[in-house]
Amino acid sequence: MIPEEAKQFIGRTDPPIIRHVEKGAIRRYAEAVGNDSPLYCDEEYARKSRYGNIMAPPGFWGWPTKTPSASTGLAEIVSELREALARGGFPRILDGGISYDFFLSVRAGDILIATPKVTGLSEKEGKSGAMIICNFETTYVNQNGDLVARARQTFIAR
Repeated sequence: MIPEEAKQFIGRTDPPIIRHVEKGAIRRYAEAVGNDSPLYCDEEYARKSRYGNIMAPPGFWGWPTKTPSASTGLAEIVSELREALARGGFPRILDGGISYDFFLSVRAGDILIATPKVTGLSEKEGKSGAMIICNFETTYVNQNGDLVARARQTFIAR
């Protein structure tokens, strides 16, 4: 059974997180993941491309600013929900995966606003007992108010 204290998180949205997409960070990220596309690091190439600017690889949302945590944006919700689940008998959290819907390209100089939300909790019975499936959604909107992407993430509490 889902602990009552945890049910109160369903629908909760944390304050938006401002993320700046900077070209040096794009280059470092692309290098770190082994993507050597000139769209991510060569200004002249990118300027001549159909995009006209350095682009961010899919899944790179810049660096958070004006937030207490430099994480994905789920830290506060996850931390508080995890504590509530632990008090309810589900002390362990496993990563259940993440999926993205991409709507617009992200360019160097963009400012993104990430808004995380708890979208649902459900109980499942596994071989080793009960578990709670925790679903989150983070929307990313650019400085123009356009929807850039939506991330759906799952955690499993046991």
